[in-house]
Amino acid sequence: MAKSKRIFVCRECGHDSVKWQGKCPGCGAWNTMDEEIIAPKKTQTAGFERNTSAAGPMPITHVQTKEEDRLLLDNEELKGVLGGGIVPGSLILVGGEPGIGKSTLLLQVAYEVAIKYGKVLYVSGEESAHQIKMRAERLGTIHPNILLLTETNMEQVLIYAQKEAPVLMIIDSIQTAYLPEISAAPGSVTQVRQCAAEAMGFAKGSGLALVLVGHVTKEGMLAGPRVLEHMVDTVLYFEGERQNSFRILRAIKNRFGSTNEIAVFDMQHQGLVSVSNLSQLFLSQRPQGVSGSVVFSTMQGTRPVLLEVQALSASTSFGNPRRLTSGVDYNKTLIILAVLDKIVGMHLGSQDIYVNIAGGVKIDDPAADLAIAVAVASSFRDQEIDGHTVVMGEIGLNGEVRAVTNLERRLKEAVKMGFKTALIPQGNKMNQDLGLTVLPVGSVKEALDVIFTH
Repeated sequence: MAKSKRIFVCRECGHDSVKWQGKCPGCGAWNTMDEEIIAPKKTQTAGFERNTSAAGPMPITHVQTKEEDRLLLDNEELKGVLGGGIVPGSLILVGGEPGIGKSTLLLQVAYEVAIKYGKVLYVSGEESAHQIKMRAERLGTIHPNILLLTETNMEQVLIYAQKEAPVLMIIDSIQTAYLPEISAAPGSVTQVRQCAAEAMGFAKGSGLALVLVGHVTKEGMLAGPRVLEHMVDTVLYFEGERQNSFRILRAIKNRFGSTNEIAVFDMQHQGLVSVSNLSQLFLSQRPQGVSGSVVFSTMQGTRPVLLEVQALSASTSFGNPRRLTSGVDYNKTLIILAVLDKIVGMHLGSQDIYVNIAGGVKIDDPAADLAIAVAVASSFRDQEIDGHTVVMGEIGLNGEVRAVTNLERRLKEAVKMGFKTALIPQGNKMNQDLGLTVLPVGSVKEALDVIFTH
C-alpha cells in the first residue's frame, strides 16, 4: 500500500523539495517553504470520468484548424479584454482585492451567458446561496439558467458539473476548494494546484468554459503558486481603489487575444457599467495652466489611450532627496532623472521628485519616458506646457529619444481628443497627414528646448 509523503512547497512559486530550505531554489524567496503531507493519488477521481483523446501523435501539417467559437457578450469592454468573447473549454483566472467587484462582474457575465446560451453553474465556497441571490436581485441578474452551488469539495463540484452540463462554470474562489485525498489545508499550494488541475482536465475534456476567482496577497499578486497562472488560458486582474468608483480590468495573459488589454468600469448600484471613452475619462479632471502636467498617448493592448503624467519637484528638507512614483516603474523614473541631471544639466540633487499617472492607471510603456522627463522639467522650472500638446518617446541612457510603436494610432487618438501639437521621436516616420503640428526631436535636451519655446 502506498504511503503518504512529506514535502516542502514554496508558497510563492510552487517549487517543492523533500527537505526544508531557507531560500527557495525556484524563485529565490526566503522562508517561503511550507511543510505539506501528500497522500497517495487515486487512479481516478470518484464520481466522474474524463474525456481523453484516443488519437496518437500526428504531423502538425495534418491538424485541422478552425475559428474558435466564442460565447459573445453584450458588454463590449469585457468582450475586448477577452479577445472577442469566452472560448468554450478555456480557463479564465480573475484576481483582485476583496470587495473590488469580482463577484459582481461574474454575476453579470453569468446572466448574459444564461440568457443567450444555457446553463451556468456558479460555485461559491465563501458565500451562501441566500447571499448570492440577494446580490443578483440588486443587480437584476436573476435567471433560472443560473444554478447556484455552495460546495468546496472539488470532487462533488465536478460531479454536479458533469450531471448538469453547463456551458459556463464559475468557481468563487479556487482558494476555498479542496480534494479529500490531499491532507493539506484548503488554500495551500498543493490544494490550489491540484484543484485547478482537476478542474482544467474536466473543462478541456468537456468543452466547458471555466472561470476561477483567485485571492490576492497584500502585495497585489495572485495568492498561491505562479504555476496557476501558467495553467490557465487567460489571467485578468482587477485594479483600482474601493474608495473610487472606477475599476480597471487588465488582461495579463490571453491565449485567445491580445495581452495587456484593459476595460474600465464604473461601479454603480446596478453593477459595473462600461466606460467606453477612456481618454476622456482620464483627462476629464486635468488642471489647466499649471506646471508639471503633460499628456501622452499609450497603447493598452490594441487600444490607444491618452493619460496625464503629473510631476512635482520640491526642495528637500532632508539630506537625501525623496523619489516617489505611482503608476510608473520606480527604477525607470530614476534613470530618467539621471539623464536629466547628467545629459541635460538639470541638477535635481536637492529636489524631492514625485511622479504620478492620474486616474490610478499602471503603465509599463517606454513611450511614456519623454513625457515623464518633460513633466519633471516643467515642475522644476515652474513653466507650464501647452495644454494642447501630446508628448511621447523612449529615452536612452545617452539622452537620445528613440522611436515608439504604433505612432499613427496614438496620434489619431490625440487628434480625436482635440490636441493640436505632438512632440515625437525623430526616428518615427509619418505616412499620412493627421492634421496636427508634429515636432520631431532626437534628444531630451532638444525636446526641452523645443517644447518650452513652442
